[in-house]
Amino acid sequence: MDYPREEKRPNTPSVDLPITLRDLLEAGVHFGHKRRRWNPKMRPYIFAEKQGIHIIDIRITLELLKRAYEKMMEVARDGGRILFVCTKRQGKDIVEEEAKRAGVFYITERWLGGLLTNFQTIKKRIEYLKDLERMEQDGRLQLLPKKEAIQLLRQKEKLERVLGGIKDMNKLPDLMYVVDVREEEIAVREARKLGIPVIGLVDTDGDPDSVDYVIPGNDDAIRSIRLITKILADAVIAGKQGKDTLVPEKEFEESEAPQQEASSEKTESEKAEEESPSEAPGAEELSTEGSATTEDSSSVESSPTAEPTEASSAEGKVSEGSGDVGEASQESETPEETEGKEEEKEAV
Repeated sequence: MDYPREEKRPNTPSVDLPITLRDLLEAGVHFGHKRRRWNPKMRPYIFAEKQGIHIIDIRITLELLKRAYEKMMEVARDGGRILFVCTKRQGKDIVEEEAKRAGVFYITERWLGGLLTNFQTIKKRIEYLKDLERMEQDGRLQLLPKKEAIQLLRQKEKLERVLGGIKDMNKLPDLMYVVDVREEEIAVREARKLGIPVIGLVDTDGDPDSVDYVIPGNDDAIRSIRLITKILADAVIAGKQGKDTLVPEKEFEESEAPQQEASSEKTESEKAEEESPSEAPGAEELSTEGSATTEDSSSVESSPTAEPTEASSAEGKVSEGSGDVGEASQESETPEETEGKEEEKEAV
C-alpha cells in the first residue's frame, strides 16, 4: 500500500554533504520495519510499502540530515558539549569509535537512570572512578590486602565500562545524538525534561515527536548507523576547526602584544652580545695584528716626503757598513800575528 507524501518539506540550510542518495541506498537507510510494527506518526517520512515492509523516503532523510549536520556543527563551533548515545549491540562499537574520533562524550553501555536528571550523584561516582585510577597509578592498591585490591579493581573496571565515555564531562551536554529512540527512551525523556536538544535516528517504529531533529532511517543495519554517525562526527570536527580558525580581533591583538615584547627583548640582548668583546681563541692575535698595521700606517703618514726616508736609510746602511768593517778587521787577525806582537814587546 502506497502512502501519499507531503508536498511541503522542511526548509533546510544550504549545506553540501559529502554523500548522495546513492550512498544512502547502498547503506540500506531506506529499509524500515514491517507494517504491523509501524508508528503512524512516521507516515510523512514513508515512501511506499513493499512486501509488507515500509520504505523510507531518503530524499527527506537527506534534507533532514543537513539540518542535523548544521546544528551539530554550530554547537561544536560554540564549544558546546555533545553526547553520543547508542546501547544497541550492533551499533555501540561504531558510535564509540566515531565519538572518539570527533572528541565528544559517549554512552555505549546501559543507560543509568538519572544520568542527566541526577547528574550530581553521577559526578560523585566519576570522582570515585578517578580516585581508583590514581590509586592504581601511585601503587597504593598494591599495599592493600590482595582480596580488597581485587574488589577495587573490579569496581574500577565496571565504572570504566559504564562511565568511561563521560569521565571528563563536568556539566550537562548541550546536544545529544541518539540511535534508536525506542531503545533509548529513558535518555530521550531525561534530555527533553532538561531542555537538551536531541538529534535522533528514527525508524518507522519510532516516535518522531520525541526528538528535536529527526533523521528518518534504518536504525538496525550496521552500515546505516555507520554512515549517519560518521556524517555527524564530521560535522563536529568541521565545527571545531572553524572555532580554532575564527579568532576575534581583540583576542588576536592581546595575544600578539606579549609576543612583540618578547621579540624586542631578544633583539636588545642580541645587540648587547654583539657589542661585547668576543672571548673566542685567536682574538688576541687579531688585535695585535690590527695594532701593528695601524702603527705602520701611522709611521708612513708621519713622513712628509719619500726622499728623506731614503737618505736616512742610506746613512744607516753606511754606518752599519763601517761598523761591520771594524768588526771584520778585528776578527781577521790570526794567532801567529798575535804571538809576534807579544815577542816584539818583550824585546823592547
